[in-house]
Amino acid sequence: MRIGHYQCACHAGDFDANLQTVLTGLELAAERGIEILCFPETLLTGYWRSEARAREHSWPVDSPQTERLLAETAGYPTTFIVGFNEARGEALYDTAAVVEGGRLLGTYSKAFPVMPYFTPSRETPVFERNGLKFGVVICADGGFPEPTRVLAMKGARIVFAPHYNYIGPETLLDHYIHVRSDHVARAVENGIFFVRGNNVERGRQESLEYDGVGYGDSYILDPNGQAIAAANLHAETLIWADIDLERGYYGGHNKSARSAAAFWDQLRDLSAG
Repeated sequence: MRIGHYQCACHAGDFDANLQTVLTGLELAAERGIEILCFPETLLTGYWRSEARAREHSWPVDSPQTERLLAETAGYPTTFIVGFNEARGEALYDTAAVVEGGRLLGTYSKAFPVMPYFTPSRETPVFERNGLKFGVVICADGGFPEPTRVLAMKGARIVFAPHYNYIGPETLLDHYIHVRSDHVARAVENGIFFVRGNNVERGRQESLEYDGVGYGDSYILDPNGQAIAAANLHAETLIWADIDLERGYYGGHNKSARSAAAFWDQLRDLSAG
């Protein structure tokens, strides 16, 4: 199966422009035969420091924006994952929609949101494309073992991790190294393919109200933690890889699940204490 990610810029608060970006990514994906494509976190709405602005640029799943997304992407063969700010009653969620052929297959909402106005989710759905199970985590979720572990235990062979990284220059290198290390660990300890799908931004992002760098560095890791596709820094680009689901990998079994089961009593007791 061929999978990919479109590393692109988000136009905060401009749904029309961001929907066009999705269509551009799907055109490129169709030309290359990509079956599952990821887009960055909150691409459709933008990522906001201000709760008021985030609420202004949010919508429920059953909204005119979703209907338009489904209608305008119905003719593309690629299953895709794209993020938005979801209004669910009075709560806000950092959500990714999974779409195929003009149908909403479902959503995943971020378990460990960075912005305090988002509500954490504990739902861990698994999706399928041609019999292949895959799951989604969002940005910071990939820094924790459990969300990816649960998806792998449910049978996911690929975990897509859409990101929106816009980092201050003083912490950029630390962030770059830390994130990559987390993701290699998630791939190896669960025996899965892991897709880090980041954004790229140029100039000051007014939605976040500080100066930073949206550096990109999207990649696809195999179950050995090796990068089999990677994007250039600071550039809009499409990456893809043909993944071999039959090949044996050194880390091709779920060590994370075995470890959790073996040490569950100690983990529970230590957490309670």
